Amino acid sequence: MEDIHKEQNFSPVPSPKETSFLDGPRSRIKEFTFLLDVMREFIRGFRKLHFVGPCITVFGSARFKEGHEYYELARKVGSEMVQLGFTIMTGGGPGIMEAANRGAKEVGGKSVGCNIVLPVEQHPNPYLDVWVNIDYFFIRKLMLTKYSYGFIVMPGGYGTLDEFFEAIVMIQTKKLKQFPVVLMGKEYHTELYAHLQNLVKQETIGKNDLDLFLFTDSIQEASDHIRKYAIEGFHLKRHQDIKPVKWLGEKAHFLYSA
Repeated sequence: MEDIHKEQNFSPVPSPKETSFLDGPRSRIKEFTFLLDVMREFIRGFRKLHFVGPCITVFGSARFKEGHEYYELARKVGSEMVQLGFTIMTGGGPGIMEAANRGAKEVGGKSVGCNIVLPVEQHPNPYLDVWVNIDYFFIRKLMLTKYSYGFIVMPGGYGTLDEFFEAIVMIQTKKLKQFPVVLMGKEYHTELYAHLQNLVKQETIGKNDLDLFLFTDSIQEASDHIRKYAIEGFHLKRHQDIKPVKWLGEKAHFLYSA
């Protein structure tokens, strides 16, 4: 068993802060200290990302390397979204995340990341203009959603599927506006889509719930979908309404705003 774990770069060591919090009730001072720590992470994230401009968030595996078909697809996706006028946001790590950020930089676009602090696999990639390191998954997931007008889900594992399902559940339950979601990689996600169709058959989701996302291999279809439901749907224009406050040390970045 040890050898298998080593081959897969497996680590059972989670964030000590998050693990401690999830252990159950603790002393009041520890709970209060936790709240202060969470607030500090939120403030740091808000300050870092306030002026990055409306983003498209790209989700995907950290494990695909340069030259892999999905790495190269994500790279093209990043470039295409920048040409629509968006900042590319990712989890800030390697693999698909790096590819999307890289594609953005290659066409002169802006690239940001919300990097989760993990024992393995996750470290900021070299194609980021702005990034923030985060200890707590729930804070990171909020940051990846808060500044985005659309989500592109590339092939990935548990984390990617978690991000995909959270986005469509939030939209389904109307806790989130109906931002466009694109699931890319038809061959990779064939069985996932078949499972979702089975949920319709079993009546655990409605038939219309499959319309909450676009399932495609085409970058052009993804681009058209984002243009229609993000840019046109939310009347985005190329100007910046939010002005930086100089005495707070703020700097504006750019791009589309509502």
